Amino acid sequence: MSDGTDDEIRLVEPEPDIPAPALPGSVVARRTVDELHDAIAADLMVQALNCVREFGDFHLALSGGRTPFPLYELLMYDPRYRAIPWRRTHLWIVDERAVPFDSPDSNFGRIKEVIGDHSDIPPQQVHPMLAALPECADRYERELREALGWRPKGHDRLDFVLLGMGADGHTASLFPGSPALAAADRLAVDVPAPTTAKPAVPRCTLTLRTLNASRFVAAFVMGADKAPALARIAAGAAPSEVPAAGLRPAAGELRWYLDPAACGQA
Repeated sequence: MSDGTDDEIRLVEPEPDIPAPALPGSVVARRTVDELHDAIAADLMVQALNCVREFGDFHLALSGGRTPFPLYELLMYDPRYRAIPWRRTHLWIVDERAVPFDSPDSNFGRIKEVIGDHSDIPPQQVHPMLAALPECADRYERELREALGWRPKGHDRLDFVLLGMGADGHTASLFPGSPALAAADRLAVDVPAPTTAKPAVPRCTLTLRTLNASRFVAAFVMGADKAPALARIAAGAAPSEVPAAGLRPAAGELRWYLDPAACGQA
């Protein structure tokens, strides 16, 4: 984000220190998970401070899964990130499963336990995704529009979205071949229980439209099992086959954070 002012806190374009696939956007490839956590946390803090300075608030959407929770814990205890303006932050959920919030399979339940309960985010600025209720997507879309609608046109979008990616290339709850990938007029969609992912329960997810409208999209991908999907994205795979290939922010930044294994390195 840039408005041309001299006092804006700027993101530094990273240079991979290991060979990385030629993905759309920019790539941060680091040798250790700690280095990746620090890179994401620093970019998140910069984005948060710039958005609060420009708009008065910061809209953050987080994903579940195994990979990001050590990062979320780091944000809570590391003094380097105390400047994150949590009281001005709105916390959104990228996708959710139709399970109770106290289930270990609930993305919101775990995120709330780590961040929602240990930061200064006001409760009314924490936005759970109620996937177990009918028309969850309609409810979440209305909530997004209401929370962002006061901003100037063109800035009524999420500020920072953290995504993961499965070995099949899915991101959020957007799976290969899913009709949800073509939901060009929706901010969120309800998703039937997938046959290729566990738990096999219905879900609700933000759409590619919403993700690609975001100011900053951070794709955090680790593990050798992800390398083939990343190679397919680099080779130009279609989003219908590798959904993460559909990440192409129209007026924002896409940045991949990869470990050596995801880059195909031993």
